[in-house]
Amino acid sequence: MFRRRRPAIQMKTPEQIEAMRAAGLLVGRTLEVLRGAVKPGISTKDLDVIAEEHIRDHGGVPSFLGYHGFTGTICASINEEIVHGIPRPDKILRDGDVISLDCGAIVDGWHGDAAITVPVGEVTDELRRLLEVTETSLWHGLAAGKAGARLTDMSHAIESYIRSQGPYGIVEGYGGHGIGTEMHMDPLIPNHGAPGHGPELEVGMCFAVEPMVNLGTKETLELEDGWTVITTDGRSSAHFEHTFAVTADGPRVLTALDEGREGFAKLEVG
Repeated sequence: MFRRRRPAIQMKTPEQIEAMRAAGLLVGRTLEVLRGAVKPGISTKDLDVIAEEHIRDHGGVPSFLGYHGFTGTICASINEEIVHGIPRPDKILRDGDVISLDCGAIVDGWHGDAAITVPVGEVTDELRRLLEVTETSLWHGLAAGKAGARLTDMSHAIESYIRSQGPYGIVEGYGGHGIGTEMHMDPLIPNHGAPGHGPELEVGMCFAVEPMVNLGTKETLELEDGWTVITTDGRSSAHFEHTFAVTADGPRVLTALDEGREGFAKLEVG
């Protein structure tokens, strides 16, 4: 009998995690700049320019730009677009939209990767709730990323919370990943599944966790541009992501400005 090979997970020293924190902070701050820039009438290309200028002005290099031919610094996905939306000058935000902004940056050879979904102007209560559920599910996944846990404990925590909140579509085939000297590394982290499977989490591992949740179906379709993934029923989707490190003191969220203290505190209150 041959045993299936476990994915090789890159281990980081404390010094290397500090280097990743620098990249993570730059990503987190760039996303906050973008959050402030989102408004009706702005194009996704305008947002892309803002992101690239902010990353380069602060000593980083965009991770996404040129990645397998991708033409943007960010992925900008509106409404039914789940992930990988290409920034374009003719994609104009309108009041009532939601936009997912996915951003990556490299600092001294180390990557950070995070995403937020932002309401444009006034959105419906249904959409606002979708964003809340998706973001909270991310924090449940991150909280499960402790030394000694198994990889799919994070997946199960994400799915369990979403299922408890309503009949949302949990996107399959796309998910989190290892991260470090490359943006996408082993292993893949699904946003659904049974707990207790996969590699044991160890101090020094770093992952990006990223739930994607739809108002309707979980079914997806990739557009002819070869990148943009949409919901097949045309209903809106939300996407949140953080990069974190497994430490002896628990998960350290490298792309959160406060390293995750507020997000974890909300789970404890809830």
